[in-house]
Amino acid sequence: MKKWYSYALCCALAIMLVSCAPKSGGSQTEAGGGTSPQETALDKARREGYVTVGFANEKPYAYATPDGQLTGEAVEVAREVLKRMGIEEMNGVLTEFGSLIPGLKAKRFDIITAGMFINPERSKEVAFANPEYSIGEALAVKKGNPSHLRSYEDIAGNKDVTVAVMVGAIELEYLAKSGVAKEQIVTVPDQPSAISALQAGRVDAVTMTGPSLQAMLDSTKDDQLERVMDFQQPEIDGTSVRGYGAAAFRKEDTAFREAFNQELEALKQSGELLELLRPFGFTEQELPGDMTAERLSQE
Repeated sequence: MKKWYSYALCCALAIMLVSCAPKSGGSQTEAGGGTSPQETALDKARREGYVTVGFANEKPYAYATPDGQLTGEAVEVAREVLKRMGIEEMNGVLTEFGSLIPGLKAKRFDIITAGMFINPERSKEVAFANPEYSIGEALAVKKGNPSHLRSYEDIAGNKDVTVAVMVGAIELEYLAKSGVAKEQIVTVPDQPSAISALQAGRVDAVTMTGPSLQAMLDSTKDDQLERVMDFQQPEIDGTSVRGYGAAAFRKEDTAFREAFNQELEALKQSGELLELLRPFGFTEQELPGDMTAERLSQE
């Protein structure tokens, strides 16, 4: 009898333990208050209301103002896109450029965006959003463009034309490979000196990257100078020098990247993207057009 009673008691206890155990398939939240294993990075960001974004400290892409506020092209575009995605708060972290991709992969950041160009090598490590801007070379001349310069080849074709370039700048190589003679190139110590040379008539043109040139012209406020808006980008060794910058995500965060792309495209179509870019020296010349991350990752 005692054996039967002990057996019955053991069976009852076993039934009670099974009935109290968590049901299989339940979320981690139901079982212990954690995050569901199925929750994506985008779901988490929307639930928490903020993300951590890594930026490199480089004007005009990301930098701190004298009063400690984080701003710049990459900062303001990311802030607006994330807000449209339902993520109100952006925790921006300034770091070294070389630490961005390792930091993203190590999950110190949810997104990185810092004027980083999309290229096949970087695309092996991260998943880029579509580009938010493009940067190429630019040319400034006297008002009316008296020498009719619209490319480096135009400079090469007119031996009487001279162009100012900052010492050590990549444009020296681009001009040489475009056929511009050494005698046509006037090297100057810095960007303001290049603009001064053009104003004084010592050169016929000035070249530097688009945003840098636009920033110089905006600060100079000389209505006798103008940017060549139909400038043709040089092709060096068969490849255009124009680069395209974008935000980047971890490879597995597909939904996050796609949602970012969707809101970025809406900004492009409405013209609001250009308005976000303008305060940082970008113009219509720096818009990304219909270029995609997929194309740039394969080139």
